[in-house]
Amino acid sequence: MPNGDQVYRHTLVNDRGLRVTVMSYGATLVSVEVPDREGRLENITLSLDTFDAYLKGHPLLGSTVGRYANRIDTGGFTLDGKRHDLKTVGKNGVHIHGGREGVQKLNWKPESSGIGSDFAEAVFTHTSPDGHEGFPGQVELTATYRLTNDNELIIEYQATTTKPTHLNLANHAYWNLSGAGSGDVLHHQLTLNADQYLAIDQRKIPTGEYSGVAGTPFDFREPHTIGERIAQVEGGGYDHCFAINRKGKSNADLVLCARVTDPLSGRVMDVLTTQPGVQLYTANYLSPNLKSKHGAYGKHHAICLETQHYPDSPNKPDFPSTLLRPGQVYKQTTVHRFDIMEDK
Repeated sequence: MPNGDQVYRHTLVNDRGLRVTVMSYGATLVSVEVPDREGRLENITLSLDTFDAYLKGHPLLGSTVGRYANRIDTGGFTLDGKRHDLKTVGKNGVHIHGGREGVQKLNWKPESSGIGSDFAEAVFTHTSPDGHEGFPGQVELTATYRLTNDNELIIEYQATTTKPTHLNLANHAYWNLSGAGSGDVLHHQLTLNADQYLAIDQRKIPTGEYSGVAGTPFDFREPHTIGERIAQVEGGGYDHCFAINRKGKSNADLVLCARVTDPLSGRVMDVLTTQPGVQLYTANYLSPNLKSKHGAYGKHHAICLETQHYPDSPNKPDFPSTLLRPGQVYKQTTVHRFDIMEDK
């Protein structure tokens, strides 16, 4: 780091050949190497070649995003009668992804790494001071990446706070099951376990209303290719939060959120989560100036499935709460499970 801090990188390998690389800067998922139907191993997350490239800035490739992933309106929120103005707010009054110095731009501490009987894991921690980017409370954060022999990549976040605060962490990986740099993902097939998505205004702030997906290009309850109806979506592609169907499930229960399949490589990725929402983003603004050894990255060259709480929850009391109080433990888990299609 410019201040002399050491950045650490860990590689996790399971008994079936999967390789996952993570680093302490931003508690970032750097690469996920998964075999295709012919057994060829390729990285299926968009990544950069050097640490200097990450340090110069990037569109959150694999970053742990926070303190609040996604958007908060009105420049902040009122909590227990006290107004908290956030430091980094755009001209339209929107705070996004934790601000100018979100946790994705900070070097976390490598707490431990190890191998169990059927997994390998790396753990990072970070202390976010009281008032950082305007958020109240000193928050102790833990990010755990665990790769199992069942071809599951488990991402787990935990946190505690010294003062009442709002917290919403998410991983911002960009997935391309054909391989990073292979082109667009419009041929990927997507299934989402969601009957509704959040209506938004022009600033991508939820209006507070839920919109049914039936009869719209947002209906992925049955598999559709990502490109099939993308031209019908305003803004050049998907960038919307879906309400995951969780009826009858507790906040601790893992629920199937999404399935992505790639007929070209045969790779399949299931996403399960304890979170109430998922932000579907189809890399609408990726610039071809963003390059790696895998090639140039461009518009629609990946899909993000950011499991999280809803945008602007601190100002929407009817949404699932992101409030964390002293004595409580924030915990959320997302599982990415990899497989191969039976048929081409």
